[in-house]
Amino acid sequence: MTSRTVTLLDVARAAGVSKSTVSDALQGSGRVAEATRDRVRAVAEELGYRPNSAARRLRRASTGAVGLHLPATATRLDYYMNLAFGAVERAQEDGLDMVLLAPSGAAGGRIASRVDGLLVIDPEPGDSAVPELLDAGVPVVTGERYLGPATSPSGAVVCDNAASLTALLDHVTERGARRPALLAPSGSSAWATALRATAGSWGRAHGVAVTLRTVPFAATPAEAEAATRALLAADPAVDAVICAPDGSAPGVLRAAAALGRKVGAISASGASSAHEASEAHGASSASETSCGSSRNGRNGGSGGSGRAGEGGRSEGGGPGSPGGTGAATGPAGAGLLVASCVDGTATRGAEPPVTAVDLHPTAYGRACAELLCDILAGRAAPDTVRRHSWSLETRASTESPG
Repeated sequence: MTSRTVTLLDVARAAGVSKSTVSDALQGSGRVAEATRDRVRAVAEELGYRPNSAARRLRRASTGAVGLHLPATATRLDYYMNLAFGAVERAQEDGLDMVLLAPSGAAGGRIASRVDGLLVIDPEPGDSAVPELLDAGVPVVTGERYLGPATSPSGAVVCDNAASLTALLDHVTERGARRPALLAPSGSSAWATALRATAGSWGRAHGVAVTLRTVPFAATPAEAEAATRALLAADPAVDAVICAPDGSAPGVLRAAAALGRKVGAISASGASSAHEASEAHGASSASETSCGSSRNGRNGGSGGSGRAGEGGRSEGGGPGSPGGTGAATGPAGAGLLVASCVDGTATRGAEPPVTAVDLHPTAYGRACAELLCDILAGRAAPDTVRRHSWSLETRASTESPG
């Protein structure tokens, strides 16, 4: 048989069950024993059965589609594009089309009439479209938690962002860094908030000053370069820069090259020289913005929505201006470790390749869509929260001391 000729009745006969049992087993509904459900699905796959999507929509009075809302900056970020591909792929496995919603959003009522459910990725409390989406009257799954005051979503898929930044900070200090810095994302999304808070808590726990500079949520390489130049000018003792925004790492590398900092291993003599240079530049002004000091913590929270166009400001000024060459920030060849909170094409293809946290965005998109599909089919209860894993990819930008 081909997939065009296989019917529910064919599957029922082959599996030795009724047609209604096959329907319930394949839709995840009804009271069907797990062993029977597995057998029916195996037979359906063996025969090449494909559901009649139009008929299923009529029976369920559904649209056969789900909506996907991404941050306004998503179109130029590798991470969100891969996530979207994963979500589309998984939704199609349940016979659902994926509708990409405009960043500005539409009225909740109109959205609810067009889709069976919604995926809202990295919901930002400052995004005016999010409350309407959460109140649209259909199941909503968020990628990361929503920290705003609106209706809670039906489910969420979350990463342990505190753990991933902790792993990066542990890694660079194990490789010799004594003065790490974080180019932290602005805004009040769960991701941005977790990174800023973790920089502070890690610094206090380890007795290490983590210098915090706030950059736009989706900082460009040029914005990251300007922030890094200002950072190293203000505090030459910084010997590791962790950049949060996707795709911004090449800007950090450009700043390091322009200022004569050698990306990679840190030698003991290089670290000592950098600290001496720091004292010569009066680095105490920069330490006021270090996490773990009297002004640590959430100084990036005033950045509003954190969307593109915020201009790469940074706290705790000092010598050097963003975008300018400034004074030399360290001895020629002084080591600088570089890492990123988000892996992607920019980090893998950089020279040298940059150590980064791989958030597995395609798999993450699949996980978000799978939870929404499970809630729609009754396979998962509302308020379900699932965890998504990440991995640390170490590369030449933080190579071991030789």
